[in-house]
This record gives sequence, structure tokens and C-alpha cells, in this order.
Amino acid sequence: MVDMNFYRGKRVFVTGHTGFKGSWLCRILLNAGAQVTGYSLPAPTEPNLFSLAGLEGEMTSVIGDIRDREKLGKAFDAARPEVVLHLAAQPIVRTSYEDPVFTYETNVIGTVNLLECVRLARGPVQSVVNITTDKVYLNREWCWGYREDEALDGYDPYSNSKSCSELVTHSYVNSFFKQNGIPVSTARAGNVIGGGDFARDRIIPDCVRAAVEKRPIEVRNPHSTRPYQHVLEPLIAYLMIAQRQTESPEFAGWYNVGPDDCDCVTTGQLVDIFCKVWGPEATWKNLSEKNAPHEATFLKLDCTKLKTIFGWKPHWHIQKAVAETISWSLVWKEGGNVQKEMDRQIAEYLFSASKK
Repeated sequence: MVDMNFYRGKRVFVTGHTGFKGSWLCRILLNAGAQVTGYSLPAPTEPNLFSLAGLEGEMTSVIGDIRDREKLGKAFDAARPEVVLHLAAQPIVRTSYEDPVFTYETNVIGTVNLLECVRLARGPVQSVVNITTDKVYLNREWCWGYREDEALDGYDPYSNSKSCSELVTHSYVNSFFKQNGIPVSTARAGNVIGGGDFARDRIIPDCVRAAVEKRPIEVRNPHSTRPYQHVLEPLIAYLMIAQRQTESPEFAGWYNVGPDDCDCVTTGQLVDIFCKVWGPEATWKNLSEKNAPHEATFLKLDCTKLKTIFGWKPHWHIQKAVAETISWSLVWKEGGNVQKEMDRQIAEYLFSASKK
């Protein structure tokens, strides 16, 4: 697992820090004693986890567009990062159908801009991890998990733009970073759940909103199978990859980060678990759409490479992941201290990981 002491005093640059995953990542890094600089558009939702967790006052937060290479470069040079974690993206499949140009500009040119900053950096960049998605693969709808050497060819503009981001990274590694000795990896994670996700068109945020408002949860694709994991699972894995490749650059590569097979469930099963944990006020109804935009019905990852090389494994299975998500949501609903709840969950996760 990751040694969080590695990050004490480290200068870390996080793109997409105002998003759901970015906010959790910054909280983890701050707890570890890192010097964190974030670069991102304003938080994409209201309410949002970045504000609720009070992160802005604890780190250097630069609000800017990843497509603006000049502004990004100035922020990057000022931060002089040792570790770079690239999360900035347009992450919603349906939005990518509505605005494909913005999606490609953000997810592809944004990656180019970030890697250019690394290539031209004046400071000592030691490690880079580009976060993509399990949807980068050419999805053949087969029953086994995709491995890192499978073909990359996402179907929708979001997924395809992330495939392109992978290819851009591969090119920069071969063209520049192997010679410069900078270890760069990509990490392909599945669907994540956790407290503080307020995005539209995501099943758990939809569940929370409906439960809070005491109305049935509307489920569009109850039979689609996805590899769900708590947000802390991939975030800790990203930090582990960044640490280990800094110490041993031969570990740099392309990694799947997903749950075990037991946590690959249908959307309907996930909502059933949510309703059981939340209580009798939570119910759902099947609202399948005949002409909905294409989304894969079955996709899971083979994480053998990550497990073999680093000895990594998931620690919170689907029941625990949903329970912790609801725990955070109830703290927020009651006006409690969500930062304290985040810190509790981070500490509990790291403790459980250290014991296995």
C-alpha cells in the first residue's frame, strides 16, 4: 500500500481539485502534510464538496481552465511540483453528447497542456499520474475484465476523449519523458461513489437527492453492470502509484484500478443496496429510456497487474462503500461537520488497508 509519510512536505500539483474526486484527494494529501496546489475551473455544482470541506483556506487554489496553457503554465511554474496528479476533465457521458467539442478540448488538449508543463518544467517533477477511466477500452460487452493491453477505443465522446488522453500520454512518454527520466503513469478507474458527489446523471447523487426529497429514485438503466468502488479506493491507489514510481521509475506504466468481481453489480442492485441502508423512505422505479444516448451495458476491469506489482487490493466492498456514502450524506443533510466526517473515513480506510 501507499506510505503516506512519503507525501509529508511534498509539493503536489492537482488538476481538477474542485471536483468530487479532486476534493477528496486534496483532503487526503493535506492530512498527510503535503503542500498542495490545485488548478481547476470553479466547482461544477452547487452545493459542492470543495466548499463544504473548507479546502480553499488550506491549500493554494488557482481557478483556471485546463485549456488555457499560459495560465496553467504560470500556476505550474509557481508551484514547482514534485508530484503531479491530473484529474481535470469533462467527466459526464451525457454532457459529452451535448457538447463534444468542449469535451475533447478539455480531455485531450487539456492533457497536452499539462504534459507540456511537465516537459518544460523548471522545477524537479519526480512523478506524474494521468487519471483516465475504465471506459477507454473498446467495449466488446464480454464477461471478463479488460486488461491494460486491450484496444483503446471509447464509444461516446467522453470515453473516446479519454482514450485519446491515454494515447497522448503514451506519445509524450516515448518522445520526451523516457529521455528525461520522469516516470509517468495512467490510471484507469471504474465508477466511484462517495459522500459529496452532487453531479447530475450519476446514480448515487440521484439516489441521495431523491431520498432527501422523499421521492422515488428514477433509474434509467437498471440492468447495466458497472464496477463500483468507494472514491477512497482509486485515490489511494493513485497516490501509491505516484509514490512507488518516484522511488522506482520502472514501475511507471498503465494501470487498471477497479473493485473485485463481487462489486461489479447492476445499477438496480446498487440502488437496492442504497435503499436498504438508507431506510424505508428510499424507494425506486424503473424509468428505462427507449432512445437514451448509448452507454455500455457491461464493463469491468482486470486489475491483476496492479495487484501483482504492488500487492494492492480493494478494502471496502460495495456494502461498505454505500454505507460510508450514506453516512457522509446524512452528516451533510443534518448540517454537520463534513470535513470531520471525511477525515474519519480517510483515517478508517488507511487503518483498514494497513491491517490487510
